[in-house]
Amino acid sequence: MDIVERFLNYVKFDSQSDENSETVPSSAKQWNIARYLKDELEAVGLEDVVLDDMGYVYATLPSNIDEEVPTVGFIAHYDTSPDCSGADIKPRIVHYEGGDIKLNEEVYTRADQFPELKSHVGEDIIVTDGTTLLGADDKAGIAEIVQAMVELKEHPEWKHGKIRVAFNPDEEIGMGAHHFNVELFGADFAYTMDGGEVGELEFENFNAAAAKITLKGLNVHPGSAKNKMINSSLVAIELNSMLPAQEIPAKTENYEGFFHLIAMSGTVENSTLQYIIRDHDRKKFEARKELMKQVVAKINMIYGAGTATLDMHDQYYNMREKIEPVMFVIDLAKKSMLDAGVTPNIHAIRGGTDGAQLSFKGLPCPNIFAGGLNMHGRNECVPVQSMEKAKNVVIAIAKNVVSLKK
Repeated sequence: MDIVERFLNYVKFDSQSDENSETVPSSAKQWNIARYLKDELEAVGLEDVVLDDMGYVYATLPSNIDEEVPTVGFIAHYDTSPDCSGADIKPRIVHYEGGDIKLNEEVYTRADQFPELKSHVGEDIIVTDGTTLLGADDKAGIAEIVQAMVELKEHPEWKHGKIRVAFNPDEEIGMGAHHFNVELFGADFAYTMDGGEVGELEFENFNAAAAKITLKGLNVHPGSAKNKMINSSLVAIELNSMLPAQEIPAKTENYEGFFHLIAMSGTVENSTLQYIIRDHDRKKFEARKELMKQVVAKINMIYGAGTATLDMHDQYYNMREKIEPVMFVIDLAKKSMLDAGVTPNIHAIRGGTDGAQLSFKGLPCPNIFAGGLNMHGRNECVPVQSMEKAKNVVIAIAKNVVSLKK
């Protein structure tokens, strides 16, 4: 079985996570692919294969050398985004020669909308039929890891230390690392294979917080409302206007942080605003949270105590502070990419990753490309050649770990 066949098998499974669920995994259907992966890892000859009661799959490729070297881990998630259907995916492979890709009579992946396609002219791209996402995020990562383990077993002359692999649920809803058993995993460091374009290597991500503001109004008959009514919906609009108008996702890039209003609802009596707060810089991140507190306090000063209530909590932090003391893991990835014929492209993630949370749990875990493009939607695709390159990077890392001292 080659890497493409593995990937096509994985995307047959509908494995969307559910952000409104309190179970682990968040959707029962994720168990189907988890069990399949457990069986597959056993079938290809990995050892210590475990599917735990939270849906996490762990396995080992034993060392084939006598020396003690660090144990490296490779991690990917099997859930797909709730943003687009992942049921009854119908992938096909297109030999891309430029221009637009027709997915169906109504849906195209247009080259002007998705300029990254230009880098893949002459390659074979796995696409959808335009009705679902593809699931390259992150089933491409799983296929790359499994295929790399198979090829390492097939080539005993390729020397490597002990390798641990893990596949987890619920990354897409920010819960992928919550029940990851770092102690059981037992790696000295690891990489998530969950990036996008070829060459991506990431060890910086946002600091992240979520904020929910509840607003209470006072409703009276509009005919006699003067100097009495407090319309909580209008107060919500006023509160939002107190935040920097230019510091939203649509107007920021690179290392610029933002406030993102992700949901709002309201009546005269009651309204809610839900935000996510993001910044790479920890001091700026704390300043953003402080500004949110000040805005709520100002509303209460204007309309009376208790008008606005803020519930805010941190979600995750920038892993850079945990990676910088062990920068050899980045140097190792860079060298391995070059060995595999890939040019490293290091940049900050404008988002989060399971690896960020794992890094704060004691497992340094940068992120490496898996090759998928246009994730979370009908235009999601993955070039076969990108998957092959990612697989080769995994193999190169495994080989290069041998040069490290335990």
